[in-house]
Amino acid sequence: MNAPSDISMKTDDVLRVELEVFRREHRDLDEAILALQEKATGDQLTIRRLKKKKLMLKDKIAIIEDRLTPDIIA
Repeated sequence: MNAPSDISMKTDDVLRVELEVFRREHRDLDEAILALQEKATGDQLTIRRLKKKKLMLKDKIAIIEDRLTPDIIA
């Protein structure tokens, strides 16, 4: 995305859209990793890179979810 990466400058609507995009990309990476692992000739370097990208997406998802979830003091 060409939008600024500063999460504090984005509206909740933009964050919700980004959240869905990141979740979809995370699922796609998971499927790609599984497909490569099932192949006996799966490239381990590619698998490691995909896993690293998947972890970065997971972190982005967590940050956005924290921003969108209101703080509730019990």
